[in-house]
Amino acid sequence: MRDIEPVQAAQQLRQAFGCFPSGVTALCAYRDGEPVGLAASSFTSVSMDPPLVSVCIQHTSTTWPKLRERPRLGLSVLAEGQDEICARLASKGGDRFAGVDWFASDDGSVFVEGATLWLDCTIQEEVPCGDHDIVLLGIQGLSAVLDTSPLVFHGSRFRRLASI
Repeated sequence: MRDIEPVQAAQQLRQAFGCFPSGVTALCAYRDGEPVGLAASSFTSVSMDPPLVSVCIQHTSTTWPKLRERPRLGLSVLAEGQDEICARLASKGGDRFAGVDWFASDDGSVFVEGATLWLDCTIQEEVPCGDHDIVLLGIQGLSAVLDTSPLVFHGSRFRRLASI
């Protein structure tokens, strides 16, 4: 039988949470003539009626305050092979969109080209929880490419889906 250990450190939790695979998203908008965005792996579907998804944003994010004020946000579920794009969007500095093909809608949502899913979203609610905010996003429109595999993050590295 395995022992249950008391939670003592963030690194311990980070390793534990790495046991669960997740997709990786880019949350982006057009602001002051430029795309602004971040990578978020804490993404999940919430509701079909009304159509809602959620992402969790760390309180220390310097990008989220820039996105929060935008009327529309583009959420792109990154595709297999877009790990470099994810790394750039997760970085703390530099041009996050260097070498990234992207598209801006008339409403200011920014989408990453080649992603498996685009969701055109509005912020419905932000709920403070610990060191993150849970952000509920209302889905206003979508574009899905069903035969494109998503980028998967598991065990602190990118992985591929395999058919069984």
